[in-house]
Amino acid sequence: MRAVALDIGEVRVGIAATDASGSMATPVKVLPAQEVLAASASFRRILEDAEPEVLVCGRPLTMAGERGPQAERIETQAAAIAKACGLPLEFVDERLSSEEAKRILREQGLSERQMRGKVDMIAASLILESWLGAKGRAEGSHDAEGITHG
Repeated sequence: MRAVALDIGEVRVGIAATDASGSMATPVKVLPAQEVLAASASFRRILEDAEPEVLVCGRPLTMAGERGPQAERIETQAAAIAKACGLPLEFVDERLSSEEAKRILREQGLSERQMRGKVDMIAASLILESWLGAKGRAEGSHDAEGITHG
């Protein structure tokens, strides 16, 4: 199943997409949050290229695994984006995805300044990889661990 993942931040949204087979996550782009929330032409072009069947968004839970104000804001924004794009929506726990993205970029030798535009799309790719992994595990069970629908 082809999917597009979003790491929704207050300023920027990282975007990742699966390959044609729907089995591998690839970072795509970072767009200003307002462009994604408004389903602008630049965001719609990404969707047209990726041809997703589902929109996957990271849900920022607290370290205790609870929903806080930030998770509620993301859920509301993600639901509006999914509705505007006509796609079903699924969420994945995104705790520490940005920290992991920074670690990966540091290992590649990037400075904090060089990382600035890349962290969000790497985080979106990690969110999508998590979703793909949970989906793969779920094929043998009833539902994917860590994934909630709607």
